[in-house]
Amino acid sequence: MSIVLVTGGTGTFGQALVPVLASRGHEVRVLSRRPGAGTHTGDLATGAGLAEAAAGADLVVHGATDRRLGRSDPLQTRNLLAAASGCSHLLYLSIVGVDEIPFGYYKAKLGCEELIAGSPVPATTLRATQFHQLLARVLQAAGRLPVAPLPLDLVFQSVAVAEVAERAADLLDGPPLGRAPDFGGPEVLTGWQLAAAWRARHGRPRQVLNVRLPSRAYRAFADGRHTCPEHADGRQTWGEFVQGER
Repeated sequence: MSIVLVTGGTGTFGQALVPVLASRGHEVRVLSRRPGAGTHTGDLATGAGLAEAAAGADLVVHGATDRRLGRSDPLQTRNLLAAASGCSHLLYLSIVGVDEIPFGYYKAKLGCEELIAGSPVPATTLRATQFHQLLARVLQAAGRLPVAPLPLDLVFQSVAVAEVAERAADLLDGPPLGRAPDFGGPEVLTGWQLAAAWRARHGRPRQVLNVRLPSRAYRAFADGRHTCPEHADGRQTWGEFVQGER
């Protein structure tokens, strides 16, 4: 049994990962800034509490991110690497396409990847495509509007967070790989297809308006640079996820 420290353990990915790690016999520590939300209280941005949380941890999963589009993610990663310098394997969850798309949040994630790659800490970076839940939140919010403005020309290869958690746990139990193969959902769909499936299940949004943005980032998303069809390893389709939603 290993001690595993998980940052972002109360988020979408962390909530899926923690029980998987526990079921495999690991002792799981969950880091959170909010007292009582996890097993250990600490602040990645300031470094407060990190040394105590990381003490004795053999394995580390870095899944935390700054909700302000990753603004402080490189700083948080640098602080974690310093605190967890004695671990035998750190796994970082990143996003497919961070090196292809000129988007601020992706640039922050790429910066974290580079910090980890340049660190002496043995590590694996796993890039995954967007979680089904992320797209669901966008469509749920859009459904409250009489006409929903959405970038329907973009394509997505959304994936089940539980499947990414299983892959992450598998990688963590193995040797550090540096960069692991990407992990994507089973299909690439347009925004039109995603919205149609959501509307068929929930009745909203009633009307959609396709929005195009004159930017390099928009064109990169439309070209699918955040997808990995050659690694369509996920099993749950978007339609199956939507049908299971309440």
